[in-house]
Amino acid sequence: MIRIHILEGKAFVWNYADVRKMREEYRIVGKLVGALARKPRQNVRLGLPLQLLPEEARLLVEKGLAILFKNPASQPLGDDPSQDPSALEEMTAYQKGLEENYQEQVQLTAEQRKTVLGSLAERIAQGRAKKQQQKEEEGDPSLKPVDLESSFVLPRQSMMVQLPTERIHPGAEEEVDWQVQSQDWPYAGQSDHEIRYSIFRNLWERGYYVTSGSKFGGDFLVYPGDPMRFHAHYIALCVSKDVPLSLGDLVSAGRLGTNVKKTVLLCSVDQDGTAVYTSLQWSGMQ
Repeated sequence: MIRIHILEGKAFVWNYADVRKMREEYRIVGKLVGALARKPRQNVRLGLPLQLLPEEARLLVEKGLAILFKNPASQPLGDDPSQDPSALEEMTAYQKGLEENYQEQVQLTAEQRKTVLGSLAERIAQGRAKKQQQKEEEGDPSLKPVDLESSFVLPRQSMMVQLPTERIHPGAEEEVDWQVQSQDWPYAGQSDHEIRYSIFRNLWERGYYVTSGSKFGGDFLVYPGDPMRFHAHYIALCVSKDVPLSLGDLVSAGRLGTNVKKTVLLCSVDQDGTAVYTSLQWSGMQ
């Protein structure tokens, strides 16, 4: 089962194997929103977690492919960590791991330094001989030898620290019911969400890849194949059959689709749940 973490009404997937499985087997794309550990100060390329649309998350749950869960808010600790034995144990284990990591880095740094000094031994000897000669000319023949290997100390603030990308101990978890409206899942029963989900599911069942269409002013972008290999063919606008559309909105949607070389789909749902599509293209006037 794919595990979808819910946080303030948003759905996230943290496991890379689940992300790959969703894309390759279930045609669920989502959007990467996390910073890369090696390049955190940029937003050109992003990493885990993968954020899902509410419709994507609901589809996976309805098909029995995933579960929604959340981590309940933990109680704040007091000034004395010993009040919580489990927290004290985790802190002790963390400090022990840091110390072991530091000692290992000290050993590796010392070995690397010894190798570097060995490769520079001849140049170091020449430099010492030159300094000894200068001292003798100045009348001070004494030159204290310096042990370069033992004089180096690795500062603790310079040690490398591992940046974990997955929680080893996730703590308590609670399953989220997508059929009941709550602060964690506010979409249940909303008419707009029901229309969007009906259209999303219908397009998905037809074999399309469906992603967010916000960058083109629509609800969804519809691809004939993986978005990494294909351009979107359609911009889907989900509207209720009971809500009238102004002529200006129709003209704007048609011109937008034509400018980006895509067909606009006006999508609605009948009373019996059947998806209805109307294609819209701007042809201009002669």
